[in-house]
Amino acid sequence: MDIKYNLKSASERRTEPFKPEGDVGFGRLRTDHMFLMDYRDGQWCDPRIVPYGPFEMAPGAMTLHYGQSIFEGAKAFMHEDGEIYTFRLNKNAERMNRSADIVCIPNIDEAMQVKAINALIDVDRLWFPQQDGACLYIRPFIFATEDRLSVSPSQQYTFCVMLSPSGAYYASGVNKGIRLLITTKFHRAVSGGTGASKASGNYAASLRAGKAAAEYGAAQVLYLDSTNTQIEEVGAMNHFHILKDGTVIIPTFTDTILKSITSQSMLELGDLLGCEVRQETVMLDKFIADVESGEIIEAGGFGTAAVVSPVSSYIFEDGRIITVGDGNVGPNIQRIYKVFTELQKGHIPAPEGWVKRIERVAL
Repeated sequence: MDIKYNLKSASERRTEPFKPEGDVGFGRLRTDHMFLMDYRDGQWCDPRIVPYGPFEMAPGAMTLHYGQSIFEGAKAFMHEDGEIYTFRLNKNAERMNRSADIVCIPNIDEAMQVKAINALIDVDRLWFPQQDGACLYIRPFIFATEDRLSVSPSQQYTFCVMLSPSGAYYASGVNKGIRLLITTKFHRAVSGGTGASKASGNYAASLRAGKAAAEYGAAQVLYLDSTNTQIEEVGAMNHFHILKDGTVIIPTFTDTILKSITSQSMLELGDLLGCEVRQETVMLDKFIADVESGEIIEAGGFGTAAVVSPVSSYIFEDGRIITVGDGNVGPNIQRIYKVFTELQKGHIPAPEGWVKRIERVAL
């Protein structure tokens, strides 16, 4: 499908590269435009790039009542040649359709998703923040728009992509770990549910657990499975830990764990990272024993926003605390973070097809 361009006038658009004087933060800013496409009469249609602004939506739009919506998160980076490149965007498009299947939203051709994102970045490329560690954060999402109150899949949807010029998640590098609450009270997902999707409702359901974690002085919750015996996710990231021989362990993907693209990439980069990266079922009791014995020396979370979030300690609901290693950010996590971010920025050659340049074709 051809994309229609309904752009702001030249006088209303950014005309010079974005050179912020201070930290622009993460996810706060917006560019001049957004991409939209509609689903009606059984097909996706009318792909267009328009000025960023509010949606017009009926009060009975089904997304407002039944939460039928999904989203993705990706990043684009500027390389030393001054061009903007996306990182594994095809994996985001693939996961968007996986999420869509889980919540009964019609799939969007993966090539069309990538085409839409590339076109929008091209239009708003001057919004890329010119500072170290910066990126264009990419937020594609789909929501149900049919004005109907019966509980069933909508017959109408909107697909939108917006961009957020964002600074480095860690402005001064990965130098401090967080504390996680190990709780048996809150669960992120159960088998047969929506845990393996980026359904918006999954994140709304996590807010109460996040508030509970804060009461314990923790940044987030370490989610367990519904039997409280296996480790699953940490907040909105995949959990991982590192053994004293350097092996990185990521919990095996199930239908209650979101298949992180960062985690998938780590599994494919073992040689480049200089360590073994593997998946296995992580039993809580063994994990605790291995942290206490020193068999586990580092731990954290993998995700798009931060890449790596180190964990320094875990707190239990009875107030007991266990510390990972010496409580500092270890050398393995430092190395993993450096290698991964250097790949994204083009300083290290990436595997074939991982990094794609945004073509300059905009009007």
